[in-house]
Order: sequence, then C-alpha cells, then structure tokens
Amino acid sequence: MLGRVRRALADVTPDERPYAEAVPRDYLREHGDRTVEQTVDLLAANLADYRALVHRCASAELPGLLARLLAQRGSAEVLVPAGLPAQWLAAADPVRVHDRAADTAHRLDRVGSVVTGCAVAIAETGTIVLDGSPDQGRRRISLVPDHHVCVVRVPEQVVSSVPGALERLDPARPLTWISGPSATSDIELDRVEGVHGPRTLEVVLVTGEPAGGR
Repeated sequence: MLGRVRRALADVTPDERPYAEAVPRDYLREHGDRTVEQTVDLLAANLADYRALVHRCASAELPGLLARLLAQRGSAEVLVPAGLPAQWLAAADPVRVHDRAADTAHRLDRVGSVVTGCAVAIAETGTIVLDGSPDQGRRRISLVPDHHVCVVRVPEQVVSSVPGALERLDPARPLTWISGPSATSDIELDRVEGVHGPRTLEVVLVTGEPAGGR
C-alpha cells in the first residue's frame, strides 16, 4: 500500500504536497496544575485501576522488594534484558534467563517472570511505555511470560499526559504501550486476562536512582 502511495506521488514536487508544512502541535499538554507528588499519585491510582499491582520503595530497597515479588510468585526462572542493572536482582533466587535471539516463544513461555525498566510512565492514562532500551529488551520478552515486573524511576520517568510522553519518545524505536495486565472482553463483557500478554503486571515506583541504575 505504501509503495502505491509513493508511486502516485512520484511526479509531485515537495511544494505541491499537502503535508509539506509541519502539523501544528499546539494541543493541550497538561490538564491542571499538579505537583510532582500529585502526578505520581495519579499514576499509581490509574495503574491500580487497570488492575496492575503497584509498589513504592526507595532505591536502596529495590533489590529486596524485587526478590520478595519473585519469591511470592514462585518463579523458578526470571527473564532478564541484556542491560538490566545486575544489582536490581542481587537478592533474588530465581535462575536468570538472558534474552537471546535464538529463544523461541515456547521457551519464553516457560519462564515464570520478567523484570524490565521502562522509557516513560503516563500518569493520566496509567500507561507504561517500553522502547527496547537495554534495560527493557526486545518487545517479546514483556509479552510472553505471564508475570511482568516493571521498574519506574520517580520522578524523572513520570509525565502527566500522552503528549508529554511523545515528546520524550523516539518514534523509530519499537514502542510497547502497556496499560495494566493483558485483557480482553467478549461481546458479553466477560473479562479474560492473559490473552496477548502477561496476566499479572507489577509496577515498582522507585524514588531516587535505583541501585545499579543508569
């Protein structure tokens, strides 16, 4: 389809193209005046409204908290992005499974949990965005395992609105937008979780630079 569009525009000069000028981006970016604390509280509330499990801790407490979450889940293995700071899981018992191109979806499905960082978190929508950075890994590792633990650095990774998030994100990167656990509803609105992603999403809001962080 894009090829047909490109061929149809082959003889149109740039000045004649209707999209030669930049699209105005003057839409509203903030809805009301919020303090940093209020913005983080809104994020936590909206994450919980989407049935994500929300935890808060100081940076020094992160390894211990992650170890407890994985132990409570009973995961024998945890999937680890290549650039995840090693200190984050220093206190955890599960076997580390590092993301490899050779791993099949079937292999990843046998892993109990995955731990990642994030690119940005949007307070007004309760959305976590991953962009494939080293501490997040490839898209598939956050979609196949049934339990996803995502670490969000507060306040630097938290924004109020979607426009605010878009200003920080690179559209050329593989963006994954996560609003709660994977779920869908049939025509009778019966909710089913875990259809095309993790059934359980746990978000850790870390105050200060997490141990071993960038």
